[in-house]
Amino acid sequence: MEQRPGAGARARYWFDTTLARGTSALVGWLVLVCLAVVVPASAALVWTSGHAPATLSGKVAAVWRLTGETMRLGGTTGSPARVALSVLLALVALVYVSTLVGLITTGLTERLIALRRGRSTLLERGHVVVLGWSEQVFTVVGELVAAGANQRRSAVAILADRDKTAMEESLQSRVGPTGRTRLICRSGPSADPAVLALTSPATADSVIVLPPDASRGDADVVKALLALRATARGGDVTVPVVAAVRDSGHLLAARLAAGSRGVVLESDTVTARLIAQAARRPGLSLVHRDLLDFAGDEFYPAAHPSLAGREFGEALLSYGNASAVGLIRGGVPWLNPPARTVLEPDDQLLVIAADDDTAEFADCAPLVDERLVAGPRPPETRPERLLVLGWNRRAPLVLREWGRNAPPGSVADVVADEDEATVRAACEGGDRDEGGDENGEGGDGSGWTCVALRGDTTRPETLAGLDLASYRSVVVLGQEPRAGEPPEEPDTRTLVTLLVLRHLEQRTGRELPVVTELTDDGNRPLAPLGPGADVIISGKLIGLLMAQISQNPHLAAVFDELFSAGGTQLHLRSAADYVLTGHETSFATVVAAARDRGECAIGYRSHAEAHRAPGYGLRLNPPKADRRRWSEGDEVVVVAGEGRRGAVRSGGLPLPRRTPRG
Repeated sequence: MEQRPGAGARARYWFDTTLARGTSALVGWLVLVCLAVVVPASAALVWTSGHAPATLSGKVAAVWRLTGETMRLGGTTGSPARVALSVLLALVALVYVSTLVGLITTGLTERLIALRRGRSTLLERGHVVVLGWSEQVFTVVGELVAAGANQRRSAVAILADRDKTAMEESLQSRVGPTGRTRLICRSGPSADPAVLALTSPATADSVIVLPPDASRGDADVVKALLALRATARGGDVTVPVVAAVRDSGHLLAARLAAGSRGVVLESDTVTARLIAQAARRPGLSLVHRDLLDFAGDEFYPAAHPSLAGREFGEALLSYGNASAVGLIRGGVPWLNPPARTVLEPDDQLLVIAADDDTAEFADCAPLVDERLVAGPRPPETRPERLLVLGWNRRAPLVLREWGRNAPPGSVADVVADEDEATVRAACEGGDRDEGGDENGEGGDGSGWTCVALRGDTTRPETLAGLDLASYRSVVVLGQEPRAGEPPEEPDTRTLVTLLVLRHLEQRTGRELPVVTELTDDGNRPLAPLGPGADVIISGKLIGLLMAQISQNPHLAAVFDELFSAGGTQLHLRSAADYVLTGHETSFATVVAAARDRGECAIGYRSHAEAHRAPGYGLRLNPPKADRRRWSEGDEVVVVAGEGRRGAVRSGGLPLPRRTPRG
């Protein structure tokens, strides 16, 4: 037998049905509920009052007045027409006030929603605009905050197609306190000129365009640069722009879109060159990291008219707390010029110092002890063996850069879960691109061999079959997901490979110099590596470069030369090449010895402290008067190489066109 709904269920259904009729039903129910509460309560107050009227009509009038005052209905007594007019006026006033409150509330709500969405226009000047969102944004913003620590006020505006609140929370948790620097987030696509205009790029000091993490990120960078041109008057961007692309195929388009004041970094090439340099000289990544972040010493121009007419070699010993590495002539940096180069009145020295106003002029020549300067030693030309574990799009670039400077007869063994023919073709193609022959001869005349071995680097048996003790260094590359395969957490295979490699090192009793490429900086503490090992985090490295160039545009040419193929570069060389080991002498003696070899010494790495955090023995820009006992294992950091005057090297960072030196 069908059960009939109860009275309560029918009452609720009837009530819901009346509410569904719309606003009029809601207003009616609201009036009834209010009267049902206010009228009895008013009657109770009147009847229990000691001053209540004696007659019933008087009490009813008192109840009406109290009800009217409570519900703002006027409460006027008298004839029915008078009462009706009082109620009408009260309702008109109520509608007016309610409408006014509603309009104000709606306007404020819409304004708050617009602010939360990040769609208001910035009225800032001298700020830095960051376009796009990726893991690099935390590095870039953190460095900009550090750079603005000594300024009265600074601002960084971030525009990305993400929720404004989510961006603010992420930056607060990853960057931390920002001091005097204000972070302003705006939400929207950076490729939309109307949205991009919200950040006021025309009044900014510089604009940084970050490459997204997606595979089509280079195309998004080009579109953002074109949108920046669309917001500029006359279509020409007048503020310095720094951008980065991964694929060289988008490099020309990005340069054209960035304009004459734009600098576009080719991130894969720069990363590969730094990996290759660290593979040949372990510890070099520590030098790069120290020079690129704002926490340590950086490159600055310094002008001292008293040095005009003197030789550059004298300027190397003219600063007690800064290291001269070159000069700026005609607005163009010139790294490591010949020591006998005469300084012109308009020249500026390029120095490494703690800040732009800390370089102190001092004559350090008396600190040099000529008796402890070491004589020249023959260069080491023994063939090297390199082990590369893993394969990605940067692997051919790494091998090509390593082979360019490797001694003749060197061998690079590549172990990866990749087709051997693909690996060999990449190596041979790179050699031919550099001018080599079909037999694998490098373009610089040095012969090196690439041996491809198929295997899974995460399995112990794969690495156990290798003679690890025979390799000078090991490079571990992260594998990228193949088409059709589900993506995995970044650096997972790299961490497993490092764990297996560490286990084999402990079994053999030899600690190998390992250069590791990681994608996520958060995985660095998880990497089972020895203290002071070389860890290249490509996204963070490019972020540091972009932040440095955005604050000092002249550094684009400096980094171009330092990271170029075969140009003036940073080197770690044995201290025994410069001073007699086992003796105590000043750092000024090392600088003088390096000057005699056509180099600029900027620091050293202590062998005894190479395993101690946080510096791992590295000391950049020490005072010239510092004295220490030099040991055989110590290394000196020098800027050296064959720089060509007036040349902008095509292999390094792309630069805006400049006037050549005279």
